[in-house]
Order: sequence, then structure tokens, then C-alpha cells
Amino acid sequence: MKTPAFDRLAREGIVFNQAYISSPSCTPSRAALLTGQWHWRLEESANLWSALQTKFPVYPDLLEEAGYLVGHTGKAWGPGRLEPGGRTRNPAGPEFESFAEFLDARPAQQPFCFWFGTQDPHRPYEIGSGEAAGMDLDAIRLPACLPDSGEVRSDVADYYFEVQRFDSDVGELLQELENRDELESTMIIMTGDHGMPFLRAKGNLYDIGTRVPLVIRWSDRIESARHSDDLVSLTDLAPTILELAGVRVSEVMTGKSLIGSIRSGTTC
Repeated sequence: MKTPAFDRLAREGIVFNQAYISSPSCTPSRAALLTGQWHWRLEESANLWSALQTKFPVYPDLLEEAGYLVGHTGKAWGPGRLEPGGRTRNPAGPEFESFAEFLDARPAQQPFCFWFGTQDPHRPYEIGSGEAAGMDLDAIRLPACLPDSGEVRSDVADYYFEVQRFDSDVGELLQELENRDELESTMIIMTGDHGMPFLRAKGNLYDIGTRVPLVIRWSDRIESARHSDDLVSLTDLAPTILELAGVRVSEVMTGKSLIGSIRSGTTC
């Protein structure tokens, strides 16, 4: 599996080796990320296909109130319904057709916060797509909890194929920033909202369901090529983003800012 965009961010930023989500399921995990709170505090939003009440502040709204342009493309908070929670738009911000459209709508010099989400690597997969892309099924290191068979190896390769496609999409976003001379002034966070959609993984409280990749790049403001073994949660991202933006962190957020880890200069 080749992930050049993630690898670049890792070379130019910090990788958190022990990053975990709040819940191994789409809706509660994304709600926890946006609110900076453990999912079980969010009432019905602790469940799949639910609502996120407006009484729970989300970091895009707080940034917007501070003068940021906010928006998203693709899969944001959800799946769920906005209206029962009293919301008229997705908690990740207004939807745009593309990142380029979002940047085109941005007034000059206005700070921005953009959420790019994707359905990859969500099931269903195109059967055989991984092998057709040239992946060697015999070279795949299967998790110990999965049976070793040709069908399972092919299924994992199809998952890897969609991981690669997501990575390619992120590479295009980075190129868009470079083309506009914005990359070095923009903080990039790349992560996932739960583990791989396989047995004992997504929807389960094993590491394979709760541990996710997490990398943060912010030009020379973050020492490059660092790996941290600090135990972190994706609930920590909201207070981290707000603190770096100079916006007051909501007192109801249970996540803790990662500024100390980012600026510590230590390598684990």
C-alpha cells in the first residue's frame, strides 16, 4: 500500500503513534471530534444515525464566531439528521463542491478551517480492486484476528486500495494549497474516525477498532519527522485547534490540548 500524502505529512510534521477515537463508529466518533467531548456525554449523538444538539458547541462554529471561514466537502458529521438537533447545517460547516470552490469563496487573508471527508475506505468495495491495482496478496500482513484465506487477503487489498484513493485525494488538497502559496501557513491534520471495517475492528473496542493514524503538519512551527508515543484522543483535536487559533476553549470540552506534545521537541 502506497500513501505518499500521509508519508509526506509524517516527514514534515508529527505522527502520534497512540491516537484513539472516542467511539469506533461514524456518528459518535465524529461528534466527539467536533465537540471535543467524550461521545457518551452527547446524549443521542452517542448513537449511529442520530442528531447532535446545538447545546453542544463544535469547534467550527466557535472558529466562525471568531472570524474564520469554515466549510466542508464530502462526509462530515453523520450519518444522522440535522433538524432534530436544532441545526440547519452540518456541524462541520457549510458544504462546498470542492476545496477549490471553498478557497475561491474566501475573502483575501481571512483565516479558514476546512473539513475534507471521504467515503473511502467505507464498504462496500469493488471486489478484486486491490489485486487489479497490482497489490501482492501474499505480501499482506493480516491482523491476527482474521483468518488467513485468499478471500480475506483480497478483501483487505480492496480496503487498502480505497485507503490509497483517500491518500491521493489528500495529495490533491495539498497541491491546491501549494498552488495558492498557502501550504506553509496552513495546519494540516490527517486522521480517521475508527478502525478498519472488519471483524473485531470497526464497532468493537479492541485496538484494531479504536486506534487510528494521526499526523499534524504546520510548516516550521512543528518540528518535522517526529513520532510521539503520548496517549491521545481525537477529542483532543478541538481544544488543540481552538488554542492554536487563539480562540477560547469551551469549558465543557473534555479533550486536552496537544500543544504541549506538539511543541515539546521530544521524539519517542
